[in-house]
Amino acid sequence: MSRKIELLAPGGDVEAIKAAIVAGANAVYCGLDTFNARNRAANLSFDDLTGILRLAHKYDCEVFLTLNVVILEQELPTMFKLLNKLVNSGIDGIIVQDLGMFNLVKKFFPTLDIHASTQLTTHNEGQLHFLNKIGASRVNLSRELNIGEIKSMTKLSHDLNILTEVFVHGALCIAFSGQCYSSSVSVGNSGNRGRCSQACRDEYEVTATGNKYPLNLKDNSAYFDLPELVAAGVDSLKIEGRIKGAHYVYTVVDTWRKGIDSFVETGELLPDDSNLHKVFNRDFTNSFLQGNLTKDMFIDNPRDHSVKHAVDNLVNTSSSAISVVQIQEVKDELYIDKNELGAELRHKIQYLSTAKLPLTIEFSGSLNTPLTITATVGDDATDAKRTDAINESHDDAKVITLQSESSLALTGKAELDAKTLSKRFKSFDNSEFLLNDFLFENYESGLSIPFKELTTLKNQLAFLLNNSVEVIPNIEVPPLDKTNRASGKPTMSILIADEKDFHLCDLTDADVYFKLPESFKKNCTKYIDLLNANPRLIPWFPAVLIGKDYLEAVKILEQVNPKRIVTNNTGIAYKAFEMDIEWVAGPFLNTTNSYALLTMKEELNCAGAFISNEINRLQLRNISRPADFKLYYSIYHPILMMTSRQCFFQQTVGCKKPSIEDGCMLKCDKATRVTNVKGISFNIDKQKGGYPSIYNDEQFLNLDVIKDLPDLFDEFFIDLTNIGAGSDAEQNKAQLIEHFANILQGNEEASVQLNDMITVSTNAQYRQGL
Repeated sequence: MSRKIELLAPGGDVEAIKAAIVAGANAVYCGLDTFNARNRAANLSFDDLTGILRLAHKYDCEVFLTLNVVILEQELPTMFKLLNKLVNSGIDGIIVQDLGMFNLVKKFFPTLDIHASTQLTTHNEGQLHFLNKIGASRVNLSRELNIGEIKSMTKLSHDLNILTEVFVHGALCIAFSGQCYSSSVSVGNSGNRGRCSQACRDEYEVTATGNKYPLNLKDNSAYFDLPELVAAGVDSLKIEGRIKGAHYVYTVVDTWRKGIDSFVETGELLPDDSNLHKVFNRDFTNSFLQGNLTKDMFIDNPRDHSVKHAVDNLVNTSSSAISVVQIQEVKDELYIDKNELGAELRHKIQYLSTAKLPLTIEFSGSLNTPLTITATVGDDATDAKRTDAINESHDDAKVITLQSESSLALTGKAELDAKTLSKRFKSFDNSEFLLNDFLFENYESGLSIPFKELTTLKNQLAFLLNNSVEVIPNIEVPPLDKTNRASGKPTMSILIADEKDFHLCDLTDADVYFKLPESFKKNCTKYIDLLNANPRLIPWFPAVLIGKDYLEAVKILEQVNPKRIVTNNTGIAYKAFEMDIEWVAGPFLNTTNSYALLTMKEELNCAGAFISNEINRLQLRNISRPADFKLYYSIYHPILMMTSRQCFFQQTVGCKKPSIEDGCMLKCDKATRVTNVKGISFNIDKQKGGYPSIYNDEQFLNLDVIKDLPDLFDEFFIDLTNIGAGSDAEQNKAQLIEHFANILQGNEEASVQLNDMITVSTNAQYRQGL
């Protein structure tokens, strides 16, 4: 087989990256100490990154940098500075979640290769077209997809010249990535900012099914699915684990490396995956890939399973009773194996260095001779043969010699003395080089050459020290123009999801959005007929639309052809763009900065966007509105914590079905609650046609924003659907509409009335922000 299959390894710190390299990774992904979605990992400084790049490239290993969080407006100047450094670093790609990064990089830093993070929840063909349009070169497909879905997505990706990645080993999120707010809501640490506190792994009060950890999934292992993944055309097999240590990374990468090599060379997969069980794991499942969503995916213990696996293996292979001594021997053997692997790793990486390269710059010359600059890199560089340009070197050792065109001449004014030369060349003391010294022993004083020649010499030296790659000068990103909202007060809009609420349209002049489900019966025209019969309703598309459900959603667009839609799914956004339908970016696109608005407007003609409810007043107020663009904000809604393709009821109230079937999405409408051991309850809600979801016990209610930012938003939104209410009593929706309308007209009494109606509410996310 000639096609390259990339093995992509995690690197939470320098030692883990070294472990990945020596174990045979083709690429590693790692994060800096800012702007990445694993802030619990050790992460790297920029100096670390420079050393890692040099080391990895020496072993033909690529390095991708994770910048996979949403970016706040006030952080953009810091991001500009970082991107200016990255363009000259040799980084092989950046992994991003924030849509604003696409516009920013495409305009100002086009040499950077952009990869779409798993946080972008890519699961349908329209999203691939969307990502291709805005500049992605590869995409990490949603972990929830099965082999057949991956195969069709990869085929289209290749048609669009996009590479695909699939997670094949490591922790599984029960929620769709990028659509989980559980940590943000429950403890104020947002997964969209790399601060997930893993609320899904928390202990809960024992459920009706006897489970303490009803949301805890086993770890992912697709080792034995390798042949199917290769047949599906997947380009990169990605291992999760940036908070894991070097020993874990080495063991897992080594096992996968051997498995891939065997399959490539012989067509046969090595049958032994035992080493994967010897490092941290919660037991393993491949059920997402196989499309077999049973309760066997769960495990009622979030801690390490490696010892239990070893003991269970002993029990399963023995024909007689097992003694306590035998169990202890198995445990001892496991620890010996781990220690041996650790010793093997230490031996392999002991001489790998990511330290800065020592650099010495010598200036020499006398009257009527050229100024000569000799740069010596590396401890062994003195043994390298010197020529007029860069020389072949051993490892990193090299000597560069440059000369000026003009000869040094006497000067009465602008003498190039040691102080001046040191100041001009001190910038080489940077993330890659440790500037040891400037030498002037063979340089006469009182001489000079034209300063423009000195600048040329400095630029030539920078070029050669950069491996003869042109150094890209710093880009000054200009400030964005701010445009004002159209004149008049902000308007109100409402969201409904049931025909029983159609009468509410008669009570208000507000825009009325109609919430479409996440799953549709194939070739059913129910929603097409409904929208055609009620042209005032503005279609509202959900965040997740997989397979036939995406195709059925597209049919709604094509056969209704509405004037305007709101979509939380970028695949539907792309289709609306193609059809010249006005579209608004919904709140689950996680929009937090001006460049995200520009990406959607300039690339796909977006008409407006909901700004994320995760950010606070200070983070909101400096967002720049593009011209002819509307800003929306939700002031009342049930607070979604997570949405899953897996079933929450199997581990809570129980379900007679052994696995999720096609009909579950369309027919099931269960609801229950879970309470964690801290006494905090959450609503589990499954609407007909919807994915299982978990909601906060409190409703989001934010009246402060109306006073705080009266000129920022064009429309304030209230969600009147029953999603997330569980067994709670419904509010009087007609009264809610009346009170919200009065508040927007400045009626203070309406605020009191509204707070009396909505007794269980919070605006904590607005207060704390990201």
